[in-house]
Amino acid sequence: MQHYIFRKLSYGLLVLLMVILLVSSIIYLAPVDPARLTFGQRADVETVKAKKEALGLDEPLYYQLGYYLRDISPINFIRTNHPAIHQYNYFKIFSVSERMFIMKKPYLRDSFQQGRPVSTMLAEAIPRTLILALIAIVIALIVGIVFGIIAALNKDTWLDQTIISISILGISLPSYVTAIIFALIFGYWLQAWTGLEMQGGLVGLDDFGDEKIFWKNLILPGLALGVRPIAIITQLTRSASLDVLDQDYIRTASAKGLSFVKVIRKHLLRNALNPVFTAASGWFASLLAGAFFVENVFGYNGLGLLTVQALLSYDIPVILGAVLFTAGSFVVLNILVDLMYGLIDPRIAKQ
Repeated sequence: MQHYIFRKLSYGLLVLLMVILLVSSIIYLAPVDPARLTFGQRADVETVKAKKEALGLDEPLYYQLGYYLRDISPINFIRTNHPAIHQYNYFKIFSVSERMFIMKKPYLRDSFQQGRPVSTMLAEAIPRTLILALIAIVIALIVGIVFGIIAALNKDTWLDQTIISISILGISLPSYVTAIIFALIFGYWLQAWTGLEMQGGLVGLDDFGDEKIFWKNLILPGLALGVRPIAIITQLTRSASLDVLDQDYIRTASAKGLSFVKVIRKHLLRNALNPVFTAASGWFASLLAGAFFVENVFGYNGLGLLTVQALLSYDIPVILGAVLFTAGSFVVLNILVDLMYGLIDPRIAKQ
């Protein structure tokens, strides 16, 4: 089991490294000058040149990639008088001559456009996106399980065919298309009845200028983000329920006189929902990525909107910080799911 865990962790770190190298190379090689964007097109050449030197953008690509990997690495062997040491929150383990081996928090640098620490900006945006993704997956589980069981209990009827057709449509529609449709219908045309807005973040300012949480702004983006997992969970629940309904213990429970509701709750749900919850755990990371488009449509102030704005202004540290978090979320969740499989079935860990 220890070898299995070590192998999975090694694969995860390798994937993260490859993602950072690939995305960083694409961003740094793009024909866009972040220093010029900072000052505008009318800035003089010397000012832009000084800004590029201050941001380290005048260095060759391999130097810039190496510096960034050094900054985000949790361990480092660095000179005691290195200029970057003052930017790190570190703990010294031991020293060798003029160098020291340190453990530190990953340093995500400062935003080119706002001058704020990227870690602070992400700390503000990530919880809002996590709340949105959590709301979406809860909606998807509740609606998807109910629809899937209804479809299974009414197999080959018009109700079953209708639910299957709706789920196929839900899978086919990209999240941003669903978001636009919901925003137009419920946030614009029916706004007088729903009371919902086309755009709005979780945290905003009230009439007195104080920060306030607007919970209603979670409804439309949560529904739009949850449509695709609702469709997947509906079909998974239907398929798993049909397999369970064919088992002898279901017929035995009914023959013993158990009520229909008890048969569904005690026997059908307990045995049919294992693959559903496994799929839901994998979908959670996908919802974080899907939130990038949904948040932009609704103006929801989370990680997705922050990243899109950073891309428009070519704010490299913010882009890389967001990519690092998103890739890390996929890796961590996949590792946790693999480890859970290894604990449930020891044969997997021996492979």
